[in-house]
Amino acid sequence: MDISTRKTDSLPPSPQPTLTEQARNARGASRPGDRVFLGLSRGSGILLLVIMAAIAVFLTYRASLAISKDHGNFLTTFEWNTNLNPPVFGIAVLAFGTIVSSLVAMAIAVPVSVAIALFITHYAPRRLAGPVAYVIDLLAAVPSIVYGLWGALVLVPHMTGLYGWLDRYLGWTGVFDWQGGAPRSMLTVGILLAIMILPIITNVSREVFRQVPQMHEEAALALGATRWEVIRMAVIPFGRSGVISASMLGLGRALGETMAVATVLSPTFDIQASLLDPGGGTFAQNIASKFSEATQDGRDALIASGLVLFVITLLVNGAARAIIARRKEYSGANA
Repeated sequence: MDISTRKTDSLPPSPQPTLTEQARNARGASRPGDRVFLGLSRGSGILLLVIMAAIAVFLTYRASLAISKDHGNFLTTFEWNTNLNPPVFGIAVLAFGTIVSSLVAMAIAVPVSVAIALFITHYAPRRLAGPVAYVIDLLAAVPSIVYGLWGALVLVPHMTGLYGWLDRYLGWTGVFDWQGGAPRSMLTVGILLAIMILPIITNVSREVFRQVPQMHEEAALALGATRWEVIRMAVIPFGRSGVISASMLGLGRALGETMAVATVLSPTFDIQASLLDPGGGTFAQNIASKFSEATQDGRDALIASGLVLFVITLLVNGAARAIIARRKEYSGANA
């Protein structure tokens, strides 16, 4: 046996790193720069949680002051009059208007956004896909007040024909019954919100569809699938969780949109079965329109309604995360 080999065999085995050291090395915390970056990242995450907790505490405290003075039921009262002594207010109408307008916007925006994303990524030639994607990106940069002005000056006057058609053929359902008047209703608000959230859903869905493994599409084509069958069997299953996430982002903006809704809607603070009649408004619209003229009790009441909107947003995001986690095995993320 060679001398060098015998010397190597006689050396004691090098100590194996412990589990703690392996985890630290895997995180990159063995170098000073990596430890600094790890600390900054961890501190940023903790700071975000602290800010969220501070917002929740502030809203809860001010809401408790308002609810303790409320002479009505905060959850079921169909009235908002904080100038009375004692004040009477409730969020039933606001919750209904917020949910209905957001659902209308999602029902319109999600199919259109997914179709646009599929067209850009799988159908349009490159010379056309680029300009279309650029225009969609520009829509996301338009301020809310501009959308509101466009909705009030352009969209509302041109909704009369659509309202008449819906009333003539679908008015028997009660949902599209129109009694005349300016078309400043939940349907108009939903269409405007759909236009506003369309760029968000489209851009996220487009990027998700671009991440589909090429071999998935090639395998489907090799089996004789058409282009639509490739999209249905390979692209959409892979991007399902991403589309859900994009939809929840759009829903979050629809729930909290303020100026555009306040510019277009003529609230009556009443629940209407028809989407073509003026509704009772939304949380954000009610806060924006009444905060400047509200008394101290009125501001606390508006903050209480903001707390409800805050909770609804958290529940929506939590539900989205649960849906994505449950359907992860179908998303293609592990492919």
